[in-house]
Amino acid sequence: MNKRKVSVEKYSTDWKKKFDEEAILLQKIFGLEIQMIHHIGSTSVNGLSAKPIIDMMPVVRDITKIDAYNEAMIAIGYEPKGENGLSGRRYFQKGGDNRTHHVHIYELGNGEIERHLAFRDFLRVQPVIAKKYGDLKKALAEQFPYDIDAYINGKEKLAKDIEQQAIHWFSRRT
Repeated sequence: MNKRKVSVEKYSTDWKKKFDEEAILLQKIFGLEIQMIHHIGSTSVNGLSAKPIIDMMPVVRDITKIDAYNEAMIAIGYEPKGENGLSGRRYFQKGGDNRTHHVHIYELGNGEIERHLAFRDFLRVQPVIAKKYGDLKKALAEQFPYDIDAYINGKEKLAKDIEQQAIHWFSRRT
């Protein structure tokens, strides 16, 4: 069992502010390497209940240069996790057991970028689906407050279903 509590909260307008503040810090560290920084995940969807952890997705020119910034990221409280199971990504966590931010860095052109943006943008225009997803997350957090694996497994099927719809919707838009 994990000592980290799974906590899902009502949407907060503070989440955008926290994203904006952190984006400035990341821009200072990575400078011209960063092409853009996207706010992704549930905290980026207005009205969606979420774990209060800000997911950020900087898009960079060259992913191979990112490891050189690990010390600078450590200096502002991040733990570098390398690819952390996803080839072509660099992942950082901030806050230890009381996480505040996750940074998922991808190189321009990586297919994961579109997947994350499709999921976010689809939920932004589908409030009924977003509410269903948020309600499930709240129920799972109450049912499994100290079991992050059970929480993740419990929302996996719905998240995958939403992702499939989102990718289909996104591809028709562009």
